[in-house]
Amino acid sequence: MKSRNSARYTGALPLSAILLILAGCGRSASMDTRQPAQASPAVAVQLVTLERKLVHEVLDLSAKIQPDPSKLVRIFPPASGRVLSIMVKPGDVVRRGETLASMQSGDVGTARAEYAKAEIETNRSTRAMERTKSLYEHGAASEKDYIEAHAAAESARAELERTRQRLSLLNVSPEAGTDHVRLTTPTDGVVLEVSAAPGEFAKSLESASPLITLADLSSVWIVAELYEKDVEKVKSGQHVTVTLQAYPGRQWKGRIASISGALDPATRTLKVRVILPNPGRELKPEMFGLVHADTGTHEALLVPATAVLREGDRTSVFVQKNGKTEQRAVMLGATVGRDIEVISGVQPGEHVVSQGAELLKGSRQ
Repeated sequence: MKSRNSARYTGALPLSAILLILAGCGRSASMDTRQPAQASPAVAVQLVTLERKLVHEVLDLSAKIQPDPSKLVRIFPPASGRVLSIMVKPGDVVRRGETLASMQSGDVGTARAEYAKAEIETNRSTRAMERTKSLYEHGAASEKDYIEAHAAAESARAELERTRQRLSLLNVSPEAGTDHVRLTTPTDGVVLEVSAAPGEFAKSLESASPLITLADLSSVWIVAELYEKDVEKVKSGQHVTVTLQAYPGRQWKGRIASISGALDPATRTLKVRVILPNPGRELKPEMFGLVHADTGTHEALLVPATAVLREGDRTSVFVQKNGKTEQRAVMLGATVGRDIEVISGVQPGEHVVSQGAELLKGSRQ
């Protein structure tokens, strides 16, 4: 099987052929050894013999990078209060447990007071239970009194644990004597968005907007749009190539991880997902690119892109025939590497000028 860039016969024309080409264009080529500069453009004229070649069909899908939703973390304030400081900005790399922001909240004062009351009640009820137990063992208290004292002590301990957990959710130590709240990150990641500033009042978990959004970008999703007319051309697990506008000339190899099960009613497309590793974090969310999927092969007649002349909407090539050249209109198809598919206008076996076509065009004027 021949590749799309298989070698083709190409060579500089001999001097006699150059004279024939220029003569066929309606202009004589004089041989003047005293003017070597006039002969140099003609030497640049080259021909290629056309032949049908096997071309790989490639479907290009518009795509952009998205963070993995399962690795996206939205930081909400655990309590309502005023934002005191924001320690990070978009693009910062953070580590697990690092403080992102701090707040001042009246909810913290309330939670600390409830904890202190629960601690006092636990100590009181525990001592009362121990005293009743001692009396019961010596026959000075009834079993009922001991059971009630024991239940009161257990209830107080449960309330103390509840208030301790509340402080833990607020990220406040029971021993701390402050109403400040620290917002920390539960995982390593990169800060994507900061939606608050010092001095603002932030609501608690009931708020729909997080203060800070971060993500683990060690791997990212490439999400492409597949039109319904092309659904049969791609499959899950298929190997694809990804290119990005941000990095011209570079490619990433991957596989289609999944194709969405329903069309987007607005765009009439399916979402194609490719997962790529991103150890250097150079693949950033919202970057645009293309997903290239091989969809088969077909035979095509190819000409070098340098052979094609474009004049407005008209495209043409120079063809050598019977020692002369003629400019011939052609209809073009897809671009294949450095070549272009020709749908009509030329035939296999014909000789097309691949280099120097512009010189021949000028010779006709």
